[in-house]
Amino acid sequence: MRRDINRGDRRFRLASAFIASISVLLLFAIGWQLTSAAWPAIQNFGAGFLVGREWDPIREWFGALPFLWGTVISSFLALLIAVPVALGAAIFLAELAPPWLARPVGFLIELLAAVPSVVFGLWGIFVLVPWMRDSVQPAIEGLFAFEAVHKTGVSLLTAGLILAIMILPTIASVAREVLRVTPVALREGALALGATRWEAVRVGVLPVARSGLIGAIVLGLSRALGETMAVTMVIGNRSEVATSIFAPSNTLASAIANEYPEAQGLHLAALAELGLVLFLLTFVMNFGARLLVRKTAGAK
Repeated sequence: MRRDINRGDRRFRLASAFIASISVLLLFAIGWQLTSAAWPAIQNFGAGFLVGREWDPIREWFGALPFLWGTVISSFLALLIAVPVALGAAIFLAELAPPWLARPVGFLIELLAAVPSVVFGLWGIFVLVPWMRDSVQPAIEGLFAFEAVHKTGVSLLTAGLILAIMILPTIASVAREVLRVTPVALREGALALGATRWEAVRVGVLPVARSGLIGAIVLGLSRALGETMAVTMVIGNRSEVATSIFAPSNTLASAIANEYPEAQGLHLAALAELGLVLFLLTFVMNFGARLLVRKTAGAK
């Protein structure tokens, strides 16, 4: 009987290890396929591909800097807008809101994550772009006493705002769950020492939940980096390094989506290299965030 149990445990361990290894194998398979498809462009342009500012399929000269710039800046703007709102909503729902209010509001925030990106894109074209062009941009220009050249409404700022709306439910939902699983004794101990509700959250809860909150932000950033359809519809799709947040730009994902159907030869290899750059960018950022989480967890 004991031998049968050990045999069953071994089979279960092997099956679990095989299933767990599938994700690792898929990761290497994706990287290998992207590298193989991008190899002609890698041989042709080398490291200059990452710093090249010109993207000209006619002359077959390709540089990824405009797309890297658009991806990084739009994602940074999205985090700048979404993180304070998402963390504030998570703290309110997990610590301050009564149950009758926290449940429906939390459900609505999670429901926002289920909206397809193309719906966000259409909403951005018909609502967000005119609002940015006619209201937000003139207000910012008047506040800082300057006049922008681009007044179309499709811009880096518009893309960053729509990305912020899209990643907000991801960050808020994960952060809320992280705050909910922190030990109740931390809150009760702080309150027993005379702390206010906010001080109990700030001193007792947030330091413990810090690594989880960082993970929530990284999940939102991962979606922002790879988002395609909504960004393509509102960013302007101009393959140049934007010098203003009101200027049209482009991202790695939107460039691939726009040009892949008609690409061939070296152009196709350059798009595959853009995909490889995006793949490595998300991998490095998630790996760095993992190290940061481990560092903050070890510092507790």
